[in-house]
Amino acid sequence: MKANFKQYLFVINELTAREIKRRYAGSSLGIIWSVLNPLLHMVVISLVFSTMFRRSIDNFPIYFLTGQIFWTLFSTATQSAMTALSDNRSLLVRTRLPRQTFVLSRIYTALANFGYTCVAYVVMLAVFRVRLSAAMLLFPAAVLFMLAISTGVGYILSVAYIFFEDVKWLYSVFLTLWMYLSALFYPVSKLPEAMQTFVGYNPIYIVIAFARTCVMEGKVPDVMIWIRLIGWSFTSLAVGYYIFRSKGNQVMQKI
Repeated sequence: MKANFKQYLFVINELTAREIKRRYAGSSLGIIWSVLNPLLHMVVISLVFSTMFRRSIDNFPIYFLTGQIFWTLFSTATQSAMTALSDNRSLLVRTRLPRQTFVLSRIYTALANFGYTCVAYVVMLAVFRVRLSAAMLLFPAAVLFMLAISTGVGYILSVAYIFFEDVKWLYSVFLTLWMYLSALFYPVSKLPEAMQTFVGYNPIYIVIAFARTCVMEGKVPDVMIWIRLIGWSFTSLAVGYYIFRSKGNQVMQKI
């Protein structure tokens, strides 16, 4: 059992390395772009939006960037996980690796890219003089919650894509709507009360609010936020994995 786990972990690492190398193939700076690209993007966003929204949101650049990096983690992880099975048809047929290995490798790749982005994010925290606090130590918890939710959604999408490839385009449209409902660049307090309640149950927004509370306010998120995130994480993983496992035979027949 332990040997198998090490083997699967090795395969996930190899698949992740392949994805990262393929992403920066042909680039002179290579993997350096993993840090430089988000840093330049953050500088541009900060210059453009800090003037427009500084009156309605304190330290708007960090408010926005905190939401942006978590949204990018979720959208990248789920979109790439969607095609994990179809992109590895030959390996699925020739090897006895568990199907979830390929989905998890895409999630892990998104996490690796998120790690590089966080280097740029830390630079921006210093530039905008965000004070260090003990609550910032809870930042990784927000990452784990987002990974759990992303993995569950990724499992569902990877199966759906095998049977209905148009789900790729439908999900792209749905992501745009989901993004606007995640309060990346506006304060939820400005919304009508009914919309505040609706957005308050959006798991992506809850993760972002969790991270903002830890980083910007230096506070531990309240109990209700923890309860909702634990509930969403468990539900997403459970439902996603159940669908992934239950449709396993049909997936292999379709492939």
